[in-house]
Amino acid sequence: MAFWKSGTLCSSTCSSAETANTQDKPALVGCVRVNAFARTFFPAKRCLQLDPSSKLYFPYEPGKQVRSAVRIKNTSNSHVVFKFQTTAPKSCFMRPPGGTLSPGESIVATVFKFVEHPANDEKPLQLKSNVKFKIMSLKMKGPIEYVPELFDEQKDEVLVEQILSVVLFYADRPNPHLDKLNDQLAEADAALEARKKPPESTGPRIVGEGLVIDEWKERREKYLARQQVKAVNSL
Repeated sequence: MAFWKSGTLCSSTCSSAETANTQDKPALVGCVRVNAFARTFFPAKRCLQLDPSSKLYFPYEPGKQVRSAVRIKNTSNSHVVFKFQTTAPKSCFMRPPGGTLSPGESIVATVFKFVEHPANDEKPLQLKSNVKFKIMSLKMKGPIEYVPELFDEQKDEVLVEQILSVVLFYADRPNPHLDKLNDQLAEADAALEARKKPPESTGPRIVGEGLVIDEWKERREKYLARQQVKAVNSL
């Protein structure tokens, strides 16, 4: 009860201090400290749902660049900007490295990792990796284009959604995560190909050997032709 009483007292003190044109500066400082303490014990609600939720699965193929995938869904009622970070930027990268999701929207992000050869060129008994990936989010008031600088400009509002660890598995052995991973990678590849296609043209139609037809002109010519037929018939 002491914590809640102190928080209530602080809120009233802040209100009084604001009314008094911030004359009681020590009380305001105490209020800020309590609010920061409260945020530590009551973190902001997560905006994103991840699948897998805490691990990225990579096939163990030494000397090759391998891929994993994670579905990211915005479960909030706001537009959310997300961003990836990794502890191994020289050997790992993400596609896309960040983006904006509208409420309810989801994407499958592809994560690339280069697998080093073992020191003794033998298959290790346990596949371990110390690489970590961090996904951060930032709520926005409306749709906005993703730029990494947003996370620096509004760093006090940034939420760390999840720290993802790396799990390696032998590609030539049965693995319960392999089918799901392949499905997600196929979905990510299809979405990438769809984005590469040029947008459908909304301008004049092109017919035959590059003949451009202005639809308004076409309708007018048909109208004039009908008028000429009527004039001939009336003679």
